[in-house]
Amino acid sequence: MAGIDVERVRRETAGVGRVVHLDNAGAALQPRAVVDAVVEHLRLEEEVGGYEAARRQAGRIERTYDALAGLIGAGRDDIALVENATRAWDMAFYALPWAPGDRILTARAEYASNAIAFLQTARRHGVSVETVPDDADGQLDVDALRAMVDERVRLIAVTHVPTQGGLVNPAAEIGRAAREAGAVYLLDACQSVGQLPLDVGRIGCDLLTAPGRKFLRGPRGTGFLYCSPRIRARLEPPFLDLHAATWTSADSYRVRADARRFESWEANHAARIGLGVAAEYALALGPDAIAERATRLGAALRERLRARPGVRVHDRGARRCALVTFTVEGRDSQDVAGALRAAGVNVSVSLAEYARWDFDARSLASVVRASPHYYNTEAELDRLVEALPAPVVGPTGA
Repeated sequence: MAGIDVERVRRETAGVGRVVHLDNAGAALQPRAVVDAVVEHLRLEEEVGGYEAARRQAGRIERTYDALAGLIGAGRDDIALVENATRAWDMAFYALPWAPGDRILTARAEYASNAIAFLQTARRHGVSVETVPDDADGQLDVDALRAMVDERVRLIAVTHVPTQGGLVNPAAEIGRAAREAGAVYLLDACQSVGQLPLDVGRIGCDLLTAPGRKFLRGPRGTGFLYCSPRIRARLEPPFLDLHAATWTSADSYRVRADARRFESWEANHAARIGLGVAAEYALALGPDAIAERATRLGAALRERLRARPGVRVHDRGARRCALVTFTVEGRDSQDVAGALRAAGVNVSVSLAEYARWDFDARSLASVVRASPHYYNTEAELDRLVEALPAPVVGPTGA
């Protein structure tokens, strides 16, 4: 496997000269090719108008479907482009038919937006929401999942890489359990697309959602949904328009056959082109090479943090990736992130309200999250550690 030319990708990333960006799980620095593609289309809209620009660039917009399909091992008709990962997930989730007594099985480390949707659906339709226990490593216990499944399980919904730690849930093993049970499998790949290799055929998911802005390094306000052909005809999106469906007579309509039934007609075409360029950029570097370097940088940062007195690393999982979470004794996580930001190091903070089922069980109020990517360097990891505020010990830091 060829490695990544780090110097080249850093030359193609303007932001690395201004900041140590270790918040790629929030929003990565975009490569110049992505920014140029977006600006170029906006300039064309400025000159000829949005409709004409979209017509002239139709081929380039269509390339985005091909690039995203190639990135996850799907067909182009399986991809829908939407404005963000949350909308992609919502369009898939709320398209499912629900009946009283249905069960939703999910992971303890699930993200707040997904959990809130589960709870809302439980209130509306009388379904139950149940969390699968963690195994000894902190990831979803697949044996426990199998033991919980029965004919009432409508959905198994799991976040591949939770927002608040470095663990990688066993997506393919969960997929096998879902197939055995005949349950729909929705995988939130928010933090794994662009960071880890993904193959929807091997994973066995029916639905997968992801954003552009994170490890894929695309524009904000972009995302996509994968919908397997085996389930597509069973799902009618909660919202339809003249793009998603055809008005066939005065009192009837026909939903389109491909995954674009989950799209709407109006879209930010400049951003969609940029998303496609980001996917092509990742494919050119190689998902395996990206994963190897990003994972190695994550492990190197954990090692540095564990060696620092008063710092505690909170990552779990048998397999860990480039998300690294930690706290500094006696310091509020927001204050730690602020101190790092003042030193030119970008990180973020995960709060208990983002992952109640996980944080409450571990008695965590918040953690600092650092997330290196392949364009980061070991020297930048050192910058983070050197800029950490000292721990506060004693009665005030207890």
